[in-house]
Amino acid sequence: MFMKKLLLLSATVYVLAGCWNTDSSINYSIEPKPETGRWYTAQMVDNGKATFAIRCAICHGRNAEATPNWKQTDANGNYPPPPLNGSAHAWHHDIDTLATVIKEGGRPLGGVMPAFGGQLSDKQVLEVIASFQSYWPDETYEKWLGMFYTSE
Repeated sequence: MFMKKLLLLSATVYVLAGCWNTDSSINYSIEPKPETGRWYTAQMVDNGKATFAIRCAICHGRNAEATPNWKQTDANGNYPPPPLNGSAHAWHHDIDTLATVIKEGGRPLGGVMPAFGGQLSDKQVLEVIASFQSYWPDETYEKWLGMFYTSE
């Protein structure tokens, strides 16, 4: 169990350090849209919520709220799915990293999330990200934007 935790921690540090670089970038624009003030449109959120309900909600919760005790490992030493609603670490990742995890799953990071790259188009991946980012409070979204997409 200690080794699983160490592997997960190491993989997380690796990703946060920007060392996990794959060629799975998706074209998108961070320009704020008039109807939301965010990079995505209301239609993207609606489409993403439909896909999220089918592919993601079973693990991450209907409204991206995740499972209780998501910070504690289960009997197999795995962490439950974290919330994606801005209350956990998902907002600490840029869109490319979020898309990579959706496409390739959690296994490269020592997790158990399945890969959806063969099931979702790039457009659907962006819509799923838009759907869970729509739950982020404005303050969280602004911090995220400042971390990755605002130049000074």
